[in-house]
Amino acid sequence: MQMIPVTSSDIRSVGYDESARLLRIEFNSGGVYAYFDVPSHLFSSFVEAASKGQFFHSHIKFNYRYQKVS
Repeated sequence: MQMIPVTSSDIRSVGYDESARLLRIEFNSGGVYAYFDVPSHLFSSFVEAASKGQFFHSHIKFNYRYQKVS
C-alpha cells in the first residue's frame, strides 16, 4: 500500500486500499494502525481535511475497528 505523507502534528502518512476498504495511518509517534471497512469517500475527505488530526478524532478513531500494525 502506498503511503501519502500529510502535514499534521499527529499524523505522518496515510494510505488506502479501496478493494479491501482498509485505511492505514502512520502517526508521528511511530505507531502504524489499520482501520477496517472504511469507505473510500471518507478517505478522500480525510486527505482533503484542513486538520487531519481533528478529522481522525471526529470521524475515524472510535467509529471503525482497528489493529496496530507496528
